[in-house]
Amino acid sequence: MSPPNHGRLWVQLTLLAATVITTTLVGGCHYYSFATDLSTINDVPTSAAPPVLFSDPLFWLRGLWYSLTVLAILGCHEMGHYLACLRYGVDVTRPYFLPAPLPLTGTLGAFIRIRSRIPNKIALFDIGIAGPLAGFVVAVPALFIGLWLSRVDRLPADASNLMELGEPLFFRFAAWVVWGDVADGYTINMHPMAFAAWFGLLATALNLFPISQLDGGHISYAVFGRRSTAITIVMIGVAVGLTFVSSSWIAWTVLLVIMIVTMGPRHPPTLDEDEPLDRGRLILAAVALAILVGCFTPAPIGPFIGAP
Repeated sequence: MSPPNHGRLWVQLTLLAATVITTTLVGGCHYYSFATDLSTINDVPTSAAPPVLFSDPLFWLRGLWYSLTVLAILGCHEMGHYLACLRYGVDVTRPYFLPAPLPLTGTLGAFIRIRSRIPNKIALFDIGIAGPLAGFVVAVPALFIGLWLSRVDRLPADASNLMELGEPLFFRFAAWVVWGDVADGYTINMHPMAFAAWFGLLATALNLFPISQLDGGHISYAVFGRRSTAITIVMIGVAVGLTFVSSSWIAWTVLLVIMIVTMGPRHPPTLDEDEPLDRGRLILAAVALAILVGCFTPAPIGPFIGAP
């Protein structure tokens, strides 16, 4: 028997190194914004913009607050899948991280490639849910720590240049625990670690959408079998509808449509379709649904609409 092939290590390490660079760069910009008092942000001269700080070692060091947090969340997510695959003897690669010159995230996430059939629905369920649970377990403490490192700032007289992030239920609860009710005219100026956790919650919600071969699609097929195809079709309609709520959904919805067109709406069957899920896994499926609801926000990114 030939040894398992977990993918080209040099490619995976190169992508990881590139993602460390792009996320640290973005993290430095996030820290620069965090260090600026929001009440005076309109008075900051454009000459002090982050590009002139790239040669400053502290810029990159402070960028690690965001970079290491987001890589820990994404890495644990993918390692959850990876270890579950190894448990069931499924041929799988190590994680591939995706660097991206995106001003908010610096990454498109990470993925593993599953290169063999899944033996049964129990294995499919465990592989599908292991990633979101592992990433969520890391994101939650990072969220509380990041919010504790954040501060409450007075809003500027003109807040039209500010960006507003949608607040999932879990985020709102954590913010209330750490800061209580924020007074009118003030807002939480998020530490980069808190932003990384916010992004981790959003990524968890996206992966748990019960669509085709997303993590939520694996869970849905393990629970509902072939009936999960109807759920996929309905959820694609929901994703399209979300683009009318917030334009920040457009890119993700386009990727979903491309996935459905290329792979089809049906989830591939497992080798053994007859072994049912036990009660414990059905309870975990309900937990996954609760995590999806708690991490979801209908408008992730938009212009600031609050009044100072």
